[in-house]
Amino acid sequence: MKNFLISAVAITACMALQAEVKLPNYLSDNMIVQRNATLKVSGTAAPGSTVSVTPEWSGKTVKAKAGADGKFVAKVATPEAGGPWMLEVTDGIDKGVTLRNILSGEVWLCAGQSNMEYPTRGWTEVMDVDRTIHTAQHPDLRLLHVAKRMAFTPQDNIETAGFQGWQECTPVTVQDFSTVAYHFGKRLLEELKVPVGVIDCSWGGTPAEAWTSYEGICGVPGFEYEADAMKRCNFDGAKLSADYDACRANWMANANKRVKPADMTVLNEGEGWFSAPAGQPFENIDLGANFDGIALAQYAFDVPEELVGQPVKLHLGAIDDEDVTYLNGKEVARGFGPNNPRHYTVPASDVKAGKNILTIRMTDTGGGGGFQNPASDMYVEIGDKRIGLDGNWQYFKAVDFATLPKLPVSVGGSSYPTVLYNAMASPLKNLPIAGTIWYQGCANVGRADQYRPLIKTMVNDWRKLWGENMPFYFVQLAGYLEPKSLQPDSEWAALRDAQTAALELPNTGMAVAIDLGNPGDIHPRNKQDVADRLARLALNDTYGRPTVCRAPELVSLSADGNKLTAKFSGALDPTSVAVTGFIIGDKDGNFEVANGRLQGADTVILSSSKIKNPVEIRYDWADYPGGNLYGADHLPVAPFAKKL
Repeated sequence: MKNFLISAVAITACMALQAEVKLPNYLSDNMIVQRNATLKVSGTAAPGSTVSVTPEWSGKTVKAKAGADGKFVAKVATPEAGGPWMLEVTDGIDKGVTLRNILSGEVWLCAGQSNMEYPTRGWTEVMDVDRTIHTAQHPDLRLLHVAKRMAFTPQDNIETAGFQGWQECTPVTVQDFSTVAYHFGKRLLEELKVPVGVIDCSWGGTPAEAWTSYEGICGVPGFEYEADAMKRCNFDGAKLSADYDACRANWMANANKRVKPADMTVLNEGEGWFSAPAGQPFENIDLGANFDGIALAQYAFDVPEELVGQPVKLHLGAIDDEDVTYLNGKEVARGFGPNNPRHYTVPASDVKAGKNILTIRMTDTGGGGGFQNPASDMYVEIGDKRIGLDGNWQYFKAVDFATLPKLPVSVGGSSYPTVLYNAMASPLKNLPIAGTIWYQGCANVGRADQYRPLIKTMVNDWRKLWGENMPFYFVQLAGYLEPKSLQPDSEWAALRDAQTAALELPNTGMAVAIDLGNPGDIHPRNKQDVADRLARLALNDTYGRPTVCRAPELVSLSADGNKLTAKFSGALDPTSVAVTGFIIGDKDGNFEVANGRLQGADTVILSSSKIKNPVEIRYDWADYPGGNLYGADHLPVAPFAKKL
C-alpha cells in the first residue's frame, strides 16, 4: 500500500509539472510588442489541452491546442501604441501565466559583434558615459538582452541569463546593455513619441556566417566542408567535434610535413632567418600581413657553470596559439591557448654550461599570433638567478597556412557557421519587429570576396524570419590600425567595400563610421554618433520623417589627360581647402596619393604627377584613412572605388 501511495504521488506530481504553462524568455513582464502586428504567443502546456490567451488591450481570448509535445502557438493581434497592459495565458489546468506592464510600440533587433555588444559601462568606458547613465531613466524604453548561446539546430527559446527578460530602461539596467542599441532606441523614442523596445543580440568576435542559417551557408562558397560535416553528423555536436578533431589532425600533419628542417642545436642565421626584438606578436615582425602559420623563434643564452645542475624554469609569457619548445634541440614542453602564460619546468640535465639554444615553434591558425607579453616577462630562472631573454631573437617563417587548403572552423566555438543564428536569432521569430540594426564585420576581415554573398544571404535569412521587407540598417567599419595615405591592398578597406553589397537588397541602409575610429582601438568610444546615424536611416526610410541620413555619392567619373573629375550627387563640405583621402591609379595597378581640390559645390578634381594616365580612384581606401569629405549635417562620404 505504501508503494502504491508513493507511485500515485509521483504520477500526480508529474502531471502537475506537465500542466505548467511555460512561455519563452522573450515573453515577460515589461515587454514591448510591435504595434499593429501579429504576436505569436508560443510555449508549452499540458499536452492536448486548450490554451487560452487573453490580452488586456482587446479583451478577446484567442485559443490554441497544445500538441502531444505540449507546444502551442496562439496568434494575437497587437494594438496601436500605448499601454500598460496585461496578457494572461492558461491551459485551464494550472494557474497559468500573467504578463504585466506590457507596452505597444516599435521593436528593433540590434545585433552583431563586439561593437554592438559594447556595454555602456563595464568595458573601457564609452564617450560621455556618466551623463549617459545618469540620464537613462526612460520608462517607455524597454531593453531585452539575449544571452550568449550556441546551437547546431534552430531553437525555440533564448537564454537571458541574469538579465531576466525585458526591463525598463534605468541608470542601472542600461549599464550592461549595448550602448549603440540604447542610444538608437532613445533617439527613436524622442522622435516617434511612442514606446520603443530594443533587443541586444550580440557576441563579440563573431563572423557573419555564425549568424546565418544552414540553408544559407550551403549557398556561400567556402563553407562546403562545414555544411557537409553538419549534414553528415546529423547536426550532433559530439559527432561534429570528433569529425573536426580528425580533420584538424590530418590537416596539421600535412602542414608539419612542409616545415623546413632546422638545426635546433645552433642559432640559425641563414637564408630566410631574420632578427627581431623579443616579445613581439607576428604582426610586428617581418612575417607578412595577417600571417597565420608556423614560425620558428630562436634565442641563445649563456649559463654560468656554477648554475648547472640546479632547478630550471622557462618563463615565456603567453603565445598565440600553440608552441612546442626545445632546448639544445630537445623538446622540453608544449603549450596551447593564446592567453595562457608559458611557465615550463625543464630538467636540470638539459641545461649545459655556456651557450644554450632555445627554439620555439609557434603555430597560429587565425587572428593574431606569436608572443603576447612584453620582453620583460621572458626569462630563464635557475635556482635563485634570472637570465633575461629580452634581446633580439632569430625568426623563420616555416609554413604559411595561406598556401594550404582552408582549415575547417573549430567546432564548439562561437565562430562556427549557423550556431548563433540557431540559438540567438531564430528563436525570436515569433516576436514581430520593426527592423534590424547590425554592427559587424571585423571578424570577416581578410575574406572580403566571401563576405559579399554572405551578408546578402544572412539578410535574406533573417527576412524569412521577420518578413521579406524587414528594414536592415548596418554600420560600415570604422577606421582602425596604422594611419596610411596610400594602402591599395588594405583588407579593412576591402571588407568595407564588401559590406556595401547589402545595399543591393531593397530596404537597406548603411551608416558610415569611417571617421569615428581609433587607430589603436578596434572599439571606438564614440557610440553616440554611430547610433545617431543608424537612427537617421530608420527615421527617414522606415518612418517617413524627412531626415538627412546619407552623404553625397559619386555619380560620374571622367578623365582629361592626367586629371580625373569626380562629380557627386550633392554639395560637399571638406574640412580643409585641400581634399584628402583620394588615391589615383593607372591600368597597371600603380597607385599614388591624389592631389584633390573642390570645384564648385559637388565636384572634385584629382591628379598625381606620378600617374600619367589615371583610370581609377579610391576614396578612404586604407585601414585607417584620412578622408575629409562630408555632406550635410557632417555625415561622411562613404569609402568607395571607381574605374573609368
